[in-house]
Amino acid sequence: MFKKTALAAALGTTALVGVSQAQAADYVVDIEGQHAFIQFKINHLGYSYILGNFESFEGQFHYDPDNLEASSVEMEVDVTSLNTNHAERDRHILSDDFLDAGEYPTATFVTTGFEPDGDSEGVLTGELTLKGETREIEMPVTLMGEGEDPWGAYRAGFEGSTMLTLEDYGIDMSDFPEVMHELELYVTFEGVRQ
Repeated sequence: MFKKTALAAALGTTALVGVSQAQAADYVVDIEGQHAFIQFKINHLGYSYILGNFESFEGQFHYDPDNLEASSVEMEVDVTSLNTNHAERDRHILSDDFLDAGEYPTATFVTTGFEPDGDSEGVLTGELTLKGETREIEMPVTLMGEGEDPWGAYRAGFEGSTMLTLEDYGIDMSDFPEVMHELELYVTFEGVRQ
C-alpha cells in the first residue's frame, strides 16, 4: 500500500548530522502525528488561488547517504480525501468533470531516480499516476534535517514542489483560463527510521 506522490523526496540528500548516525535505512512517513502534508495551489480565474490538500496518504522511503542514487520513495494517496475547505467545490473537483475519483480513487508516486545537488538538495524523478495517467515528473527537493527525536526514534524530513500540467493527466481545462491549466504540488514530511 505504500506509494506516494511526490516528494517523499529528498531522499538522496546527504546527512546534516554526524556520519556515525547517518546510515542506509528504510523510513515510514509519519502521518499519525500530522508531520506530513500533500498540498496544492491553483490559480482561480486569474483573481486569486485555491489551496487544498489530500488528508489521507501513506508512504515509505529508503535513504542511503553513502549511495544517494540508490535512494527511493513510494507514496499512495487517497484522492477522495481532497479538501479545499469548500464541500461543494470538493465534490465538483472529485467528479468526472475533473479527477473522476469514483473511477480513480488512488494516486501513486514511485521514484525512478535521484540526482543530488550539494549537501541538502537534489532533483527527484519519478512516475506520478493520477486519474489513470502515468507521467514522469521532476521535483526539486530539500533535506530539512535528520536526527534523533526526544522519544528515541530517528527521523529525516524533506520538502519539495513541482508544477503539474492538468491536461497531462486527462483533466480537461479547456473551458478555463490558461492560468488554471497548471497547479503547484507541494509535499513535506518526516519519516521515522525502521
